[in-house]
Amino acid sequence: MSMGRYASATTDPDWSGAGQAVLLRSPRGATARVSLHGGQVVSWRNDRGEELLFTSSKAILKPPKAMRGGIPICFPQFGNCGTLERHGFARNRMWALNEEHQPLNRSDSGSRAFVDLILKPSEEDLKCWPHCFEFRLRISLSKDGDLSLVSRIRNVSGKPFSFSFGYHTYISVSDISEVRIEGLETLDYLDNLSQRERHTEQGDAITFESEVDRVYVSSPNVIAVLDHEKKRTFVIRKEGLPDTVVWNPWEKKSKTMQDFGDEEYKQTLCVDAAAVERSITLKPGEEWTGKLELSAVPSTNCSDHLDQPGIM
Repeated sequence: MSMGRYASATTDPDWSGAGQAVLLRSPRGATARVSLHGGQVVSWRNDRGEELLFTSSKAILKPPKAMRGGIPICFPQFGNCGTLERHGFARNRMWALNEEHQPLNRSDSGSRAFVDLILKPSEEDLKCWPHCFEFRLRISLSKDGDLSLVSRIRNVSGKPFSFSFGYHTYISVSDISEVRIEGLETLDYLDNLSQRERHTEQGDAITFESEVDRVYVSSPNVIAVLDHEKKRTFVIRKEGLPDTVVWNPWEKKSKTMQDFGDEEYKQTLCVDAAAVERSITLKPGEEWTGKLELSAVPSTNCSDHLDQPGIM
């Protein structure tokens, strides 16, 4: 298994879900749990042991259902914008440990715990989506507990293909009514609650009073989610992913979801780094890279953290 020299990545004996899981641990005690079912981050805790990602108490941990929570990988389709199952099939497949890893950059060694996974299409996948690909995913935890995901998708077939993509990130929040998002002001968005009508964001920040399902297009690469009650700010950095999807089901829709508690909409918010409005097209032999980095910092330190360059 690929892992940094001064941080640990080990098989997780406490995982009760489908398949195997890997536990990443930073030198300061932050952890991330990665399930090979879906290549999905299912837990991310800071060095005080506080869970930073949401998982529903009604989540189904066994195939064929993807687990409601954590960070599902949406590929080769995001949402319902295509002919495949919702959010594509990658989140419902068993990934393999990739022993033949390649360093992504020079900093990605000693101070990071990481695991490399790989997904290739099965015969069944090729029946519904007839394109050969190799999807390499590195999930890593920095010495400060920042979580990063780097996806590299290569076209190994003889013809071009197109796909949409998203890191469907369920953030844990104290109360959705006490949360705001900064960085998406004045942007155009597609409203999935009204046939993808295009609107322009009017508020100084995004706050929540009802169901939201929007694709903010051509969004900046740094976005902040502020949780006033916990005095915590999530800083989201992305590369290669032009859009940001914001989703909260609110009360009415929550009651229709089998694997989601009636009141759990208050404790989570999805803010997804994504490529949705325009598909990504790869010619034979081409490779695409999409990166996500998540940091959770005290809100008083947020401005300093936003000014720091990305470390992916």
